[in-house]
Amino acid sequence: MDTRCYGFFFVLLSLAVISLAYDPDTLQDLCVADRTSGIKVNGFICKPESNITASDFFFAGISKPAVVNNTVGSAVTGANVEKIAGLNTLGVSLARIDYAPGGLNPPHTHPRATEVIFVLEGELDVGFITTANKLFAKTVKKGEVFVFPRGLIHYQKNNDKEKPASVISAFNSQLPGTQSMAATLFTASPAIPDHVLTTAFQIGTKEIEKIKSKLAPKKG
Repeated sequence: MDTRCYGFFFVLLSLAVISLAYDPDTLQDLCVADRTSGIKVNGFICKPESNITASDFFFAGISKPAVVNNTVGSAVTGANVEKIAGLNTLGVSLARIDYAPGGLNPPHTHPRATEVIFVLEGELDVGFITTANKLFAKTVKKGEVFVFPRGLIHYQKNNDKEKPASVISAFNSQLPGTQSMAATLFTASPAIPDHVLTTAFQIGTKEIEKIKSKLAPKKG
């Protein structure tokens, strides 16, 4: 097999990999999610077309600021396939993030999507960290946009100690997923062994338990 053939197969393989890198394309006009189905697929089973209504494509949940009542000072309201059944197989979603004065959306990743934020109100310090451990950070203001590449750790912090801030986030996935670094490491179930955390962070068991107690979900 000559080099041209190898090159041809490499191109085909590359195209196949790229095609699998994001949510798969839809093969029909509509595949509204049937979230009541017990069948598990990569996405959701389609509900019968006769049962589809305009409400399957509507969501009012990001029209107003969310109530922020946590210690980090931010609240995320998703507008993804779990809220809008009509997004199933379309490969897009939104979220609204509201920040209390001085609030933080802690370092986290979206394993299935790139995120683009549009600042509705306020001013934010934002940034992401590459796999080479390089920080790209900027201050963004009302009307401005910033991009967080897929899978990279990133954060947003409200600059103002007196006024709230808000952004709209767009994702190239119907369900981008979120992993908060602190919560993932210190509140996993079953728990990550303490000796793993003490070695990774070079701190003692008492410090690990203190962090866990602060991050543990509040009991109602």
